[in-house]
Amino acid sequence: MGMRRFCFMVMIAALAGMLGVLCTAEAAEKPVPTIYWMSVATQNQTIPGMPAGMPRGMFGMPGGGGPKRSLLLQMNSPMQIPAVPNELHDIPAGMNMGPSLPLVIPRQERAVREEYEQHEERFERERMRIKVYWGCGDTVRPGQPRIIDTASLSPAQIGQAMRGWSLSRQTPPAPGRMRIYAQWPNEQKVIEVPANASLVGQHFVHGNFSPDIRFAIDQAHDFLAPVEFTEVSGGLADSISFSWRMIPNSLGSFGMAMATTDEGGREMILWSSSESYGLGWQLMDYVSSPDVRRLVKDRVIMPSEQTSCRIPKGIFAAAQGAVLQFIAYGDDLHFGWPPKPKDPIWGVKVRSKSTGMLPLGMDMGNAGERRSQRSYDAPRDGNQPPPPPPPSSGYDSPPQQEQQEQRAAPPPPRGPGFGDVIRRGLFGF
Repeated sequence: MGMRRFCFMVMIAALAGMLGVLCTAEAAEKPVPTIYWMSVATQNQTIPGMPAGMPRGMFGMPGGGGPKRSLLLQMNSPMQIPAVPNELHDIPAGMNMGPSLPLVIPRQERAVREEYEQHEERFERERMRIKVYWGCGDTVRPGQPRIIDTASLSPAQIGQAMRGWSLSRQTPPAPGRMRIYAQWPNEQKVIEVPANASLVGQHFVHGNFSPDIRFAIDQAHDFLAPVEFTEVSGGLADSISFSWRMIPNSLGSFGMAMATTDEGGREMILWSSSESYGLGWQLMDYVSSPDVRRLVKDRVIMPSEQTSCRIPKGIFAAAQGAVLQFIAYGDDLHFGWPPKPKDPIWGVKVRSKSTGMLPLGMDMGNAGERRSQRSYDAPRDGNQPPPPPPPSSGYDSPPQQEQQEQRAAPPPPRGPGFGDVIRRGLFGF
C-alpha cells in the first residue's frame, strides 16, 4: 500500500512538471505586438505685427515663415527583416501628399537621445546658476525666486531641485527595441507636410514586416491649430503681458520663458506659467492625455479656455534677451487589434501638440502698434538718429513700413549660452 501511494505521488509530480513546462512554453510563445506611433505637430514662430513670411533665423531662432505642420511615423515590429523591406502607410486624400508614405528601416539605427533628459548632467558640469520663477501675474510672489546654484549644491541636491512633475514615460518606437524599427520621414520620400494637410479619414498600414493595420482619425484629433499670439506688451523690465487665440480640441497649454544675464550664459532665468514650482522642460514636449488632465486640475497646465497670462515685473530686467516657449496639448488616440485583446496583434498611438516661440521685451502691443520700450526709452547721444515711428497699421503694413519694422527690430540676444540653447532645441521643439 505504501509503495502504491509513493508511485501515485511520483506520477502527480511528473504530471505537474509537464504542465509547468507546457505553461512556460506557452508564455515564451506569447505574441509580441507591432507598435505604431504617429506624432503630429504644428509649429508657429510668427510675431504679432510681423509679416507672416519673416526671414528664417530671425532673433537667433530657427524656423519662421508662418505655421508649419509636421508628422513623424514610427514602427517597431517583432518580425524578421525581409530581404526587400516594403511597408506603406496609405493616407487620406486630405493629406495632399500622395496616396501613401513609405516606412523605411534606417541604414544605421541610432537611438535618439532626448535632450531634456540630459539637463541635470549639463547643469552640474557647466556650473550654472538658475533663478526659477513661476505663476501668471504682475508681481513676483513670496518665496521666489528659487535659486539653483550648481557650485554650492551636491549632485543629489541638484537632482532634487530640478525634479519636475510626475509624468508617464513616453516610449515611442525606437531602434533596438524590437527586430525592426522603421520610420517616416526618410530618404526614400522627402516631402514637407502641406499647410492644409488633414489627417481626417481612413488610414491603412501594410507591407511585409507588419500585420495589416487599419484605423480612422476624426476631426477632433486632426492637426491642432497653430499658436497665434494676439497681444504682447511690456519691456524686459516690465510685467510682460501676452495673449493667444484659443486652440480648438486642445486639452490645455503651458508657457515657459528663458533668459541669460551674462555673456557666457552661466546665469539663467526661468519662468513658467505653472502655479507651482517646476523647471518646466519636461512639459515642453508631448505629454500623455491623462497627465495633461491631471496637471490642469493641479493648476500646473493652463486650461484650454485660458487665453492670456502675465510674466511678473522685473524678473528679466538684467537679461540680454528673453524667449517664450508655448505649447498646447492635443488629445491622444489609441487603437488596437483585436479590440480589448488578451494578446494584441498591433497597437497604434496618435499624439499631437502645437508649439510657438516668441521673443520677449518687444513692446508690440496689439498687432505691433507699440514698439519695443527699450528702442524708444533707451538714452541716446546727440548724434544718434531717433528710431523710426511706429507703423500706422499691423499685418497689412505697406512694404516700406515693413522694411522699417524689420530694420528697427532688435539684434539677436547676445551670449553663446542663450543662442546655443535655443538652436539645439532645448525645449524639444
